[in-house]
Amino acid sequence: MAQRSPGLRTAQIVFGALVMFFLIAPIVAILPLAFNSSVFLNYPIESFSSRWFVELQTSETWRRSIVNSLIIGSGATVLSTVIGTLAALGLRNARLPFPDVLRVVFLLPMVVPAVVLGVGMQILYARLGLASSYLGVIIAHAVLCVPFVVVSVSGSLGGIDASVERAASSLGANPANVFRRVTLPLAMPGVVSGAVFAFATSLDEVVITLFVAGPNQRTLARQMFASIRENVSPAVAAAAFLLIIGTLCLAALAGLLRWRQQRLAKAVPAEAEALPVA
Repeated sequence: MAQRSPGLRTAQIVFGALVMFFLIAPIVAILPLAFNSSVFLNYPIESFSSRWFVELQTSETWRRSIVNSLIIGSGATVLSTVIGTLAALGLRNARLPFPDVLRVVFLLPMVVPAVVLGVGMQILYARLGLASSYLGVIIAHAVLCVPFVVVSVSGSLGGIDASVERAASSLGANPANVFRRVTLPLAMPGVVSGAVFAFATSLDEVVITLFVAGPNQRTLARQMFASIRENVSPAVAAAAFLLIIGTLCLAALAGLLRWRQQRLAKAVPAEAEALPVA
């Protein structure tokens, strides 16, 4: 194999660093403003203060929006994780007719414009009586989150050796036990990663929430959007700080679980090889 020239390698490193800077710069720029003592979102920061985090705790509007985001995000995560995991298991079946078409159907919410989904859900919810309800918002967010779970779980299921499941079946385990004791533990990193993506997507969703949520279901993202339109306040930066840090913590937890699962998967064959042969 031909060796890459030092110049090409340097160019790749520089290009990668520029892309990372382009992606991270807006986040790095907004985080310090959460600790600004001024009432304006501007640099330079005259002095640092936690007053805007206190406002998030004391203001009924902000506090309620945070609670709503946790309720709706948790419900959407559970619902989308269950549906997405079952969908990934079904799409794994080789005897399923038109698997590619069904996969596209599950991935459609990822590519269809959010405005189109919002208008359609608003019309549908008006007929079903789900408009301006927690259940309606949770279902709407779950629809957006399912594709991320399907992609993540499908990737984990693709790395599972089918012979392991067949071995469990040959030893007398029924399909439910094979799924619970073999398939699900091996696919758990993908399930956890999908759940993290689902929760982060729900926290960040604004457009569909504007169509299907009422005043009592105002989420943190929607409150931030309304605050920017009405009166720009550093409290928005404080809320963004909480969202970013919370998402990073969840991503780190998912990465830790995936690393631990991979380490255990590598340890099992090593232990099996070390066993003495009778």
